[in-house]
Amino acid sequence: MVVVVRTTKRLPRAERERQMMDAAVQVFGRRGYRGASMDEVAELAGVSKPLVYLYLKSKEDLFTACIRREAQALTRAVRAGVRRDLPPDRQLWEGLRAFFRHTADHPDGWTVLHVQARTHGEPFAAEVAALRAELVSFVTQLTVVAARAAHRDPDLPEREVAGLAEALVGAAESLAAWANATEGVSAREAAATLMNFAWAGLDNLMAGRPWTPPADQD
Repeated sequence: MVVVVRTTKRLPRAERERQMMDAAVQVFGRRGYRGASMDEVAELAGVSKPLVYLYLKSKEDLFTACIRREAQALTRAVRAGVRRDLPPDRQLWEGLRAFFRHTADHPDGWTVLHVQARTHGEPFAAEVAALRAELVSFVTQLTVVAARAAHRDPDLPEREVAGLAEALVGAAESLAAWANATEGVSAREAAATLMNFAWAGLDNLMAGRPWTPPADQD
């Protein structure tokens, strides 16, 4: 059920803008970029359409602002979920749990990022690509520090784990979409599923037991 916010008191600009952004994320997440209208955003936020245009300009500007806000919120949640004093497996587990908890708690925001922004080309896709690059970089740093310690090699190149980080982020994105669309799948369950899938490979790499392809194949 869509709940329309009705307010009579004057709100500070930042609070009013947050209210409109919340409404916009819900509308874009459920209607898509093309199906969303500024009229619906205004009605859901309990304000006039001219006020939405005054604060947030065009529909394209509003959608871009939604992407940036949701991307920043997701990266903050993942970074805040990781404690650097924990062992490597616990760091990865806490990061994954934070990721899936956030995407489960903000399904419209995740749909805006994972589905809507990617299907409408530039400049929206570029905003999501920047988010993904930041997440991959963060996961790479988590794993390369652990790998260098395990190998007692402070110069172990990031390339050794960069591909794994790329694959892990891609798997997390797909699993979050599945978990949000599947009734009864908790954030903890989704994180545990990916952890069980990924950690065996990471653990072997850190212990110096990487899988290698047959020597007679390219």
